[in-house]
Amino acid sequence: MTSGQEHTWRGRGDEATTAPRPGAGAPSARPSVSAPAEDMARHTQTIGLFGSKTQPSYPGSYHLTSRGKLRRLWQIARIATRFDVVRGLTPVTMRLMLEALGPTFVKVGQILSMRSEILPDAFCKELSRLRADADPMPYQTVVNTLAREYGRPVGEVFEEIDPTPLGSASLAQVHRARLITGEDVAIKVQRPGVREIMAQDIDIMRTFAKMATRFARSAQILDLKGVVEELWDTFQTETDFMMEARNLDDFRVFCKDYAYIDCPRPYMRLCTQHVVVMDYVDGISVSHPKELLDAGYDLEEIGMKLVDNYATQVLDAGFFHADPHPGNIIIDEGRIVLIDLGMTGRLDSGTRSVLRDMLYAVARQDSPALANALLRFAGSDEKRADDYPALLNDLDAVIEQFGTVALAELNIGDFFNALMQLARRHSIEMPSSVTTVARGLITLEGTLDEFLPSTNMIEIISHHILASKSAGTRVKEEGRSLVDQGNRALHGLLGALVETKTVSKMLTRGQMKVNIELVGSEQPLQQLSDMVNRITMALIVVGLYVGSSIVYFAGIKPVIFGIPVIGLMGYVVAFILSVWIVIDIMIKNRAIKRH
Repeated sequence: MTSGQEHTWRGRGDEATTAPRPGAGAPSARPSVSAPAEDMARHTQTIGLFGSKTQPSYPGSYHLTSRGKLRRLWQIARIATRFDVVRGLTPVTMRLMLEALGPTFVKVGQILSMRSEILPDAFCKELSRLRADADPMPYQTVVNTLAREYGRPVGEVFEEIDPTPLGSASLAQVHRARLITGEDVAIKVQRPGVREIMAQDIDIMRTFAKMATRFARSAQILDLKGVVEELWDTFQTETDFMMEARNLDDFRVFCKDYAYIDCPRPYMRLCTQHVVVMDYVDGISVSHPKELLDAGYDLEEIGMKLVDNYATQVLDAGFFHADPHPGNIIIDEGRIVLIDLGMTGRLDSGTRSVLRDMLYAVARQDSPALANALLRFAGSDEKRADDYPALLNDLDAVIEQFGTVALAELNIGDFFNALMQLARRHSIEMPSSVTTVARGLITLEGTLDEFLPSTNMIEIISHHILASKSAGTRVKEEGRSLVDQGNRALHGLLGALVETKTVSKMLTRGQMKVNIELVGSEQPLQQLSDMVNRITMALIVVGLYVGSSIVYFAGIKPVIFGIPVIGLMGYVVAFILSVWIVIDIMIKNRAIKRH
C-alpha cells in the first residue's frame, strides 16, 4: 500500500488508523512479499525468528549460548548505568528502568508489585503502574513476519493493512486490516526475536538466583527464585498466541449469556503461535470518560456492570481477564468489550469458594469468617498445629487493620498484599491463580479509581455474592452448616467427657501432670538465656585479666619476653573469649533483625 492510496481514519477511540479514500474503492495494490513454500519448510524445524514450532517450550529449545548471554548482560549493564543504579533507585526510576529493559523485566516488576515482603510498599505501588509500551517496529517487518507465518504472500490473505499501528508494546504490535473476504480485523503480531530475548533474560535471572542461594539462604532470596519460576510460567503462556486465540474463543462462549459484555471474535484459521487475527473493535476506551458522557453513556452503570461481570468471571465461571487496565476496556454500541486476552486466569471450584468467603467477609467486616477462609488454604489442623498460635496472632493484626475499614476506603491491593505476605510467612500454599486474581482486582481498582471513581468495587462484589444465591439456596446452606457444626460440637462434647473421666482417674492416683506453654515467650526467654551466658563469660574474662595482671606484677617464673608464661596464657585466653563474645552478640542481633 502506498501513501497515495490511504488517508487517516479516526473512530471514537484513541488511535489513528488508515483506510481507502472515499470513492477510491479497493486499493489497486496489495501488500505482497514472496515467501516460497519450500523456503518456509526449511524454517519449520529451526529457531528462525521466533523459535521452534515443533519443539516443546523449555530453555534448551531456544539455543541459548554463553556469547548471547554476555551480549545481553552488556545491554542490561548499559541500561542500568543510564539510570545510575550504583547510587540507588527511587520507585519511579526503578519502574522506568524495568520498562527500558524490556518485556521480561516488565513482567518481573509486575510480579514484584505483589511481593511486599521483597520490596518496600512504595516500590510495590509504583511497579503496579508498569506498562510495556515500545517504539513501533517497521511496517515491512510486520509484513515479512506475516508472510513467513502463513507461507504465502500477505496479499492473498489481507485486502489491506494499515501501516500505522494501533498500539505497540515490547511483546507485540497491533495493526488494523481488512481481509480479502471483507471483514474489518485487528492483527496482533509478535516481535521477531522477542521470545529468544525473554528466554535469555530468564536464564540470566535463574543463574543469578542460583548463585545468590549459595551465599545467602534468606527468605528474600528464596522468594526471588519463586518470582523467576513464576515468570517462566507466564512467559510460556503469553508468548504463545494460539493460547490467546483460544482464550478469546472461550470468553465469547462466556459472553453469550450477557447482552452487555463481549470480546473480539478470533479468526482461528489465521491465528498462529505468533499472530492473532480478531475482529476490530471501534469504540470509546474507558480512559476517556468525557467522550463516554458526550455519547450518552452512564459512567456509574458502566462501572457497576463491569465489576459485577468481573465478579462473575472470577467467582462463578472461574475464567477471567487478568489484565483489565483502561486500554483493554472499550465501550462499543452499548456493550463493554474486553480486548487482549493474552493474560487470563482460571480457578477451580474450591479456590473460588474460598475467595468468595474472603471477599464477602471483608464486605461484612466479619473477622472470624475472614480467618476461617484463609485457613482453608493451610490444609488440615494437623498440618498447621505447630504454627497455629502465631498464625492466629498475625491474622488478628491483618483483621484489625482491614476488618474495620469502610468499604469505600478499603485498599484492595494493600489487603491482598498483607494476606499473601502472611500466607508465605506461615508456609500456607496459596495457589498461583490467587495471585493472578489479586493482580487483576488491583488493576481493575486502579482503573475505577482513575476513570469511574463513583464505583465501589467491594460493595458490588458483595452484592453479587448475595444475589448469586437464591433465598432457598442460602437457607439450605445455613441449615447444612448448622447440622455440620452441631455434629462436630456433639462429637467434641462426647470426646471431652471421655477425656474428663481419664483426667479424674489420673488426678485421684497422683499421676496428673500439667504442661504449660507461654505463647510468644520462646524468644524473650532465649534472649534472657543469652544475656546470662554473656554476663557469665564476661566475668570469667575479667577474672582472667585481673589474675594475669597479678601474676605479671608478681614476676612468677618461667618468663617469656619479660612476661610470666602463666600470665601470658591468661591474657591470650581472655582476649579470645572477648572476641568470641563480641562476634556472638553481632550474629544473634543480626538474626533477630532478620526475623
